[in-house]
Amino acid sequence: MSTTNVRVRFAPSPTGPLHIGGVRTALYNYLFARQHGGQLIFRIEDTDSTRFVPGAEEYILESFRWLGIRFDEGVGFGGEHGPYRQSERREIYKEYVSRLLASGKAYIAFDTPEELEAKRGQVENFQYDAGTRLQMRNSLTLAKEEVDRLIAEGHQYVVRFLIEPGEDVVVDDMIRGKVTINSSILDDKVLYKSADELPTYHLANIVDDHLMEVTHVIRGEEWLPSAPLHVLLYRAFGWADTMPRFAHLPLLLKPVGNGKLSKRDGDKLGFPVFPLEWHDPKSGEVSSGYREKGYLPQAVVNFLALLGWNPGNDQEMMSLDEMVKLFDLEKCSKNGAKFDYVKAAWFNHQYLLQQPDEAWVPRFDALLQQQGIHSTPEKEADVVRMMKQKVVEYTDGQGNKKKRNISFVSDLWPLTKFFFVAPAGFDREDKFIRKNWTETSGAEMKALAEVLQTVGDFSAEGQKQVVDAWVEQQGIRPWNAWRICLVGAGQGPDMYELSAHLGKEETIRRMQFAIETLG
Repeated sequence: MSTTNVRVRFAPSPTGPLHIGGVRTALYNYLFARQHGGQLIFRIEDTDSTRFVPGAEEYILESFRWLGIRFDEGVGFGGEHGPYRQSERREIYKEYVSRLLASGKAYIAFDTPEELEAKRGQVENFQYDAGTRLQMRNSLTLAKEEVDRLIAEGHQYVVRFLIEPGEDVVVDDMIRGKVTINSSILDDKVLYKSADELPTYHLANIVDDHLMEVTHVIRGEEWLPSAPLHVLLYRAFGWADTMPRFAHLPLLLKPVGNGKLSKRDGDKLGFPVFPLEWHDPKSGEVSSGYREKGYLPQAVVNFLALLGWNPGNDQEMMSLDEMVKLFDLEKCSKNGAKFDYVKAAWFNHQYLLQQPDEAWVPRFDALLQQQGIHSTPEKEADVVRMMKQKVVEYTDGQGNKKKRNISFVSDLWPLTKFFFVAPAGFDREDKFIRKNWTETSGAEMKALAEVLQTVGDFSAEGQKQVVDAWVEQQGIRPWNAWRICLVGAGQGPDMYELSAHLGKEETIRRMQFAIETLG
């Protein structure tokens, strides 16, 4: 099919929060549409009313607003092919169900759940297909008068797609190539249920994709088994010439072990699997989100783009516009992509460093206020400047102590507490203090404090000019003992910058306290 008028769609179900795998699917649809100058449709698949969760639809829309993935038409965006919620398209689907029934491509089945369960007990590996359909209660085995009577009396029924066995169905997949499945292994799928007068996923998607002129269906690998059925449905309607091209994306896999990425993996290893924090309206459970964890949206998008696709060069950092230029759907991997949450943190670190120091301040200030600390934006930006390149220790999901670069603004607090709270005491058993506070340290710090008292320009440069000359004259190295005075531990930025930030009065006060406490 020509890509001159590309139209793709992302069609989530409002059954809960948006999984990060769904975000990647939407992103790939977005990149493909933008690359070809096409349109991206946002459709809501809500035909299963029993699974509807209040707030889920708005949550999904808010997720994409935060991520910067923009849709061209659909729910919340308008367009000429609406309505875009499937629950609002009942009458449309009924028309196409009638077409299939009239052409003999579908039939009505009255089997109750109990009858189906009984048949499963009688027939090993039972499925409703060419081999069993004539043993069941349906319009193929009942007289037309009986069918009409049952419908008139209000008996519930379903409409099943009649699949002829023995046909090789070829799915031309843009990622996996030609996938051939024999129709004999397919069952007569339910397309419509009279109970709620709504179609199932299979019929609704085919009708909607056709009427909305979708040219490419880009979706997760889990939908690949449905593709042959969809090919047959397109043929049954006589739409083979306008059938969209399929592309089934590789699964996102667990970081550890085998299988598909799940919320449980995130809970166990300490990373989100949802873009935004989710408050379950039924259970009250709160699930973490990338936004609330402190991820930048561009970092999340960049990280996800490379899970299953490679631009063909060594470039890792890419803006959305750069991704659009480089993206090639046919170069997506066939194999599942391990969800490397450590790499996700690395991406966030890179994007944080690209931001001006002032951009860190709102979140940093919120952290300080949680600790009861009130500072100024200027002071906080100065702390960010000094500390944003530092390394933080953390415990991974398996209990191992590790180190990484600052990846979130929240990493700053344990590394910067001493800027705002003076040491209240000193741990004499601390390795750094034990090694660097010697018998002469108290006298040296007293002398250094006297020198600092004379410094007129207390900027880092002003201090350095005076103190470096004094250090050279005295032949001492006071840096580590001075760090103990101001920080209380072996961490922190350049001592002149730290002292300049604290100011002369606070610097000398901390030094005097350390001398009195440590001797």
